[in-house]
Amino acid sequence: MSDGQWEKIGFLLPGKASDPDRSGLDNREFVKGCLWVLRSGAHWCDLPEHYGKRKTVHRRFSCRCHAGVWERIFELQTADRDNQYLGRVVS
Repeated sequence: MSDGQWEKIGFLLPGKASDPDRSGLDNREFVKGCLWVLRSGAHWCDLPEHYGKRKTVHRRFSCRCHAGVWERIFELQTADRDNQYLGRVVS
C-alpha cells in the first residue's frame, strides 16, 4: 500500500495512539493484514505474525465491517476513477 493510497483511507479507520488496543499507529499494518487474508483466500489462523495477533486482527476486521468502515473505504476508492489498483481488481 503506497503512502498516497494510505492517505486516502487512513482517516476512515478509528483509533488513535492514545487508545489502548485501538492504536492508530498500527492501522496501516492492520489493513495490510486484512488485505493479505482477502487476497490469498487463507484462513485468519494463517495470518503472518507481523500483521498482529490473528484474533485481534480478525476482531478489528469484524468490528469495522459492522460499523460500515470497509463500505465507506470501498465507496471512496471506487469514486476515484484513476485508481489503478481497483481497475485491476474489477477488470
